[in-house]
Amino acid sequence: MSLPERGFSTKALEDFDLIDKAVFEKDQHAYALLMKRYKKAVYFMVLKMIRDADDAEDLTMEAFAKAFRNLERFKKDYTFSTWLFRIATNNTIDFIRKKKLRTLSLNTSLSDDSGNPVSIDVEDREDNPQDEFIKSQRMEMVRMFVDKLPAKYRRLVQLRYFDELSYEEIAQELDKPLGTVKAQLHRSRELLYEIASGKENQL
Repeated sequence: MSLPERGFSTKALEDFDLIDKAVFEKDQHAYALLMKRYKKAVYFMVLKMIRDADDAEDLTMEAFAKAFRNLERFKKDYTFSTWLFRIATNNTIDFIRKKKLRTLSLNTSLSDDSGNPVSIDVEDREDNPQDEFIKSQRMEMVRMFVDKLPAKYRRLVQLRYFDELSYEEIAQELDKPLGTVKAQLHRSRELLYEIASGKENQL
């Protein structure tokens, strides 16, 4: 059965084409286009789950980093958006469990661009092998890009992602105003997005 006969939307088929270009032709612009298409959607989905804009930006970046790292494993049995949302959701659930945040029931219906439901369940808080795998991958996927950051941002990313300090703790550690830390971390995330897509200064 051909892809169009399986009911994939035009957007999903365009995504498949971009993925082929990214994986087989090493087309960096294809990565950038995929990120531009879904960055906002992933961010708002994560934000709905954790209600914190800074953490949502962190987790969105991590989701794309992992997706791009594993893009060659993507199979066209479902849409890219479903796969990406699943990565973002699992990573966020791991974050929620780790921080033991109280969240609302997430049994609300989410769907990808083809209308397929994307289920989310965060009620089971017991660790499982999938959670452990995601946890082990978090630092590895971010580390891929950190070395490419300007020196002034590397320390901030080290403290935030690897040492897992809060914004307040980072401000205290570096003796900087909280607002400065947040602004610089925001800029470091933007740079990481650009590095992840391979198109620095073009996003």
